Amino acid sequence: MDQDAQKIHTAPAGGVETLDPATAPKVALFDFRKPGQTPGSQMRAIEVLKQKFLHRIVSSLSAYLRSGVTAQLLAIDHLSYGEFLKVLPSPTCIVAVGMQPYEANAVLELNPSLVFPIIELLLGGTGKAEVANREITEIEQNVLDGLFRIIIQALADAWKDVLPVTLSLESVGREARLIHAPHEPMVTVSVDVKLEEGGGRLNLAVPTELLTLQGEDGDAQSAPRKIEATEAEQARTLDLLRDAKCTLEAHLEGPMLRVRELLELKEGDVLTFDHPIDEALGGFVNGKRKFSGQIVSTGKKKAFQIE
Repeated sequence: MDQDAQKIHTAPAGGVETLDPATAPKVALFDFRKPGQTPGSQMRAIEVLKQKFLHRIVSSLSAYLRSGVTAQLLAIDHLSYGEFLKVLPSPTCIVAVGMQPYEANAVLELNPSLVFPIIELLLGGTGKAEVANREITEIEQNVLDGLFRIIIQALADAWKDVLPVTLSLESVGREARLIHAPHEPMVTVSVDVKLEEGGGRLNLAVPTELLTLQGEDGDAQSAPRKIEATEAEQARTLDLLRDAKCTLEAHLEGPMLRVRELLELKEGDVLTFDHPIDEALGGFVNGKRKFSGQIVSTGKKKAFQIE
């Protein structure tokens, strides 16, 4: 054992030992909320992803826009999702990218200085569009749909040698900001894309947890691990469902009728329902029973009161 390791420091009786500043160990502050560094095998995966993505994005965009395109890597960083959003311009264009079969999403961001010249090119212009300080409109989003899918395809091709996933366009705009909790660790890649006229940054954020699915030997793990939905993802799903429409019916169970008997019904006929008055009715949402209750009156209308 090393002699220095055998030394035992004792405090004087009734007192507290004080350390000599010259010999005291150096202490560094550590923020446990900040994402850690990615292991070497995963950094190699990121390097493969970066190189292939840059190559594919240049060749695909040049052909799609019929214009010269160059791309240069600016940085690879480890940030929380909240920190990633803070460094983005506002407003900007954010796209949520699904990564099946995992319940994870990558986030793609295109600066306005890149988006608006591309829209100009796609509409037959020269690409010298003035950069507007606003969100893209629904019509502009439709124009950019092909661009989004080309970038996602380039990313999918790059992912083939990293992890077997299927990428898909999920959402564009405000809701894309809500797909991760602010503290979730991300690996971010920042790329500078140059067009013949102008250009801007393209930023990509991938959950660090997804990269842990890649084995230490560089191969993808055979048993994919399902990533649980975060509270932010659940809140986003609920927010998207709030405006969805559904049907609500109250069923009063009764006897079966033949079609012939139904067609023979005429004004004044009485149908008997064999349903006890004190038995709860079924409340059906989109054809599935979800509630029990009673038919009541509210003003001049009938209503269903849930019990």
